[in-house]
Amino acid sequence: MDQSKIDVLRAKEVPAFGHLIDGKQIPASDGATMDVISPLDGTVLTTTAAGTASDMEAAIASARAAFEDGRWAKQPPAARKKVLMKWADLIEANAMELAVLGVRDNGTEIGMALKAEPGSAAATIRYYAEALDKIYGEIAATPSDILGMIHKEPVGVVGAIIPWNFPMMIGAWKLGPALAMGNSVVLKPSETASLSLMRMAELALEAGLPAGVLNAVTGEGRVVGEALGLSMDVDVLAFTGSGATGRRLMEYAARSNMKRVYLELGGKSPNIVFADAPNLDEAAKVAAAGIFRNAGQVCVAGSRLLVEASIHDDFVAAVTKAAEAMRVGDPLNINTHIGAINSKVQLKANLGFVDQAVEEGGNVVTGGTQILQDTGGYYMAPTIVTEVTRVATLAQKEVFGPILGVTPFETEEEAISLANSTVYGLAGAAWTANLGRAHRMVRGVRTGVMHINTYGGADGTVPLGGVGQSGNGSDKSLHAIDKYVNLKTAWIKL
Repeated sequence: MDQSKIDVLRAKEVPAFGHLIDGKQIPASDGATMDVISPLDGTVLTTTAAGTASDMEAAIASARAAFEDGRWAKQPPAARKKVLMKWADLIEANAMELAVLGVRDNGTEIGMALKAEPGSAAATIRYYAEALDKIYGEIAATPSDILGMIHKEPVGVVGAIIPWNFPMMIGAWKLGPALAMGNSVVLKPSETASLSLMRMAELALEAGLPAGVLNAVTGEGRVVGEALGLSMDVDVLAFTGSGATGRRLMEYAARSNMKRVYLELGGKSPNIVFADAPNLDEAAKVAAAGIFRNAGQVCVAGSRLLVEASIHDDFVAAVTKAAEAMRVGDPLNINTHIGAINSKVQLKANLGFVDQAVEEGGNVVTGGTQILQDTGGYYMAPTIVTEVTRVATLAQKEVFGPILGVTPFETEEEAISLANSTVYGLAGAAWTANLGRAHRMVRGVRTGVMHINTYGGADGTVPLGGVGQSGNGSDKSLHAIDKYVNLKTAWIKL
């Protein structure tokens, strides 16, 4: 990466963003705006439209009209593929601009942002573009005088609600398969990080996506998100975020047209280290990166470290050493390992978790405090808390910050019991050289993704989905397409 290029992009004035409806950027219907506060220094970066319910209704109407007249849904697969491939190319060509814009908005360190945001988004869009003309219907096994056919049809209008931690990456996980299958989409970005996703949507139009096929409305969730959830004209909701919001969306679906709702609701993922791990030094470094990169603001973060008692003290010391070597600071500096907390509200919540952990008997080994206050931004030291019991708040509640809770265990059975002792089940890991144990851990830990002797890095070829209160349905892989198609049976008498 070129630091000088990053610095030039950092200095650029960011224009105000309106909604994207029917191919045009427009202001809120009442003219209201929201300040975009940069977590880097606490200053106002720009403004976005503060959407109203009527704004969201206009976006949904645009998406519905586009779907019904078939301007996208009825295009041949090859034509849709061409547009999506060009979109991926444009994202890639503008990768640094998009990454810097996103970092200024949400605080992710640039090294991670460049790869995880435009890099991942382009790869995801390209993946589904390549797949869309390889998705076939089926012929059923029937008597000779019957032809049974199973067609895969687009569902119609998809509402996609995207979080602030990786807006482009997670947005692409939903946009890629939904658009590939011929649906129209209405995006609702997070109030605290919408800029890069809005710019990415503009690039879709530049690539040739017809107006109205992709619309995006900014604003508060309690206003525009509610309008999206309660709409009688939205067929599927795809959401990544908090459990509380996920529950509301399910209620909205029940109160309206019983639309399908797919939820990815985060986790409290266990990272389990056995004494026979093949490389404990490597495991310690990966454990630190698995919770502290992006300041812990990762849905699959390994926020619970479960360590075999015989190596507990030495391993905690190794993780602490790795954590303290990670540089926290300006996320647009290429030498920074950990960037900013997304908002002042999130920082306050993180610090509250530390205070509560201490009240419940936890021991803060390192960190636990706000740092770099002189910048005006929102920064927190990587924090490790030991003596965390299975029922402690830090073991049960998702923090979404740079806080690692550590709990010892004696046996494999106890490790599995601890791993499964929360309402979540999104990700996990086990470190062991024992092949049989590795397979037992994969089968025993209730989770959507289970790593062995690594943490993170699963690419778009495999699904990401949760069990329990981590949600339902899957993002990534060909399995994600299932959320955005209806199966139609044709039963034909010959």
